[in-house]
Amino acid sequence: MKRQDIIRMTNQIADFHRPYPEDEAVASVAQHIRDFWDPRMRADLAAQLAEDEAGFSPLALAGARRVIGEDMARA
Repeated sequence: MKRQDIIRMTNQIADFHRPYPEDEAVASVAQHIRDFWDPRMRADLAAQLAEDEAGFSPLALAGARRVIGEDMARA
């Protein structure tokens, strides 16, 4: 998946959840990625975060870090 697509999609998810309280928003972003992104998409997201976090909104970054951290803990 292309870098700009990963960033765009993650930020769109975060934008949708932005009105919620911060803890709930972060959890919702992570849950959406968990529920709707296949393992290849999550692997691309993890690779992107390891390479460069630029372009992600703070909420998108927090949610993405949470789900990627959980994926790594399970591996």
